[in-house]
Amino acid sequence: MSDTPSGKRRVLITGANGTIGRTLTEHLGNDYDLRLHMRSAPDHDPGHEVMTADITVFDQARPLMDGIDTVLHLAADPAVPASWESAHQNNIVGTYTVLEAARQAGVRRIVFASTNHVMGMYDRNAEWPVYCDLPVRPDSYYGVSKAFGENLGRYYYDEWGLEFIALRIGWFVAEPPSVEHGGEVGRAMWLSPRDCAQVFRRATEADVPFGIFYAISANPDRRWDITDTIVKLGYRPQDSWETGTRAGEP
Repeated sequence: MSDTPSGKRRVLITGANGTIGRTLTEHLGNDYDLRLHMRSAPDHDPGHEVMTADITVFDQARPLMDGIDTVLHLAADPAVPASWESAHQNNIVGTYTVLEAARQAGVRRIVFASTNHVMGMYDRNAEWPVYCDLPVRPDSYYGVSKAFGENLGRYYYDEWGLEFIALRIGWFVAEPPSVEHGGEVGRAMWLSPRDCAQVFRRATEADVPFGIFYAISANPDRRWDITDTIVKLGYRPQDSWETGTRAGEP
């Protein structure tokens, strides 16, 4: 395990200046020795090591990996209506570059921020429940690009033993969305900041070398199966839209 004198894992967060990246930095900063990747220098001191790079360029991505145990790969164009050109360059080329750089550097594990949009056609057609082992049915170029990332991770694990955990993230927003704001489906796939940090922590630590898992809070009307996330990763969601941030023990 790549760690520091304190014994903490060295964890790289790509796309650390994004919404989820900032949340993980806040919640995981005491657990791990963090290195934060950003495309450009931040306008504030995040309290951790920062490295800037364009992850689609291998010679820029490779130095990010030195001494790293686990990569939380968030950097991407997160827009569902992203164009093919953007999804291809940022999400497909970028993910390949990160995985290849990690492999060459001897990184132990990638935790990949995938998305519910990999299975979005099931949702669009109200074909529930949705299980992770069903055939993928992306609803956008964004979903296609994340499905590619999952398959690329499978190849890198099978071929080279690079551990790979994909988390199909639901709807990440700070507060439980209302029906008016996100509809019943959006509310049912809410992932709270606290549960998001927990599931990334579990994905980093679990003795599971490969897997694809849904990452959603304990919403009572959830349509997406998180059984494997609970059983294999040890995830225990604390929040739900119904109870806010107090679904379970703090």
